[in-house]
Amino acid sequence: MKATVTVMLKQGVLDPQGEAVRHALGALGFDGVEGVRQGKVIELDLAEGTTEETVRAMCDKLLANTVIESYRIEMGA
Repeated sequence: MKATVTVMLKQGVLDPQGEAVRHALGALGFDGVEGVRQGKVIELDLAEGTTEETVRAMCDKLLANTVIESYRIEMGA
């Protein structure tokens, strides 16, 4: 069983890496990029029967800094 966790900075939190990517894209001639938010994707291989509630606890305790980051969980087969 797999779970995919996408972690992003919350809206309103400064994203210096995203801003650096936006600036670099403009310098490379890619006009029209008005904003970039950079995050991380974590793929978990889980034992059968692991619940989304367990994955949420993993996020709250380790995988995401919930003060400044939000996360989305996708459970798969």
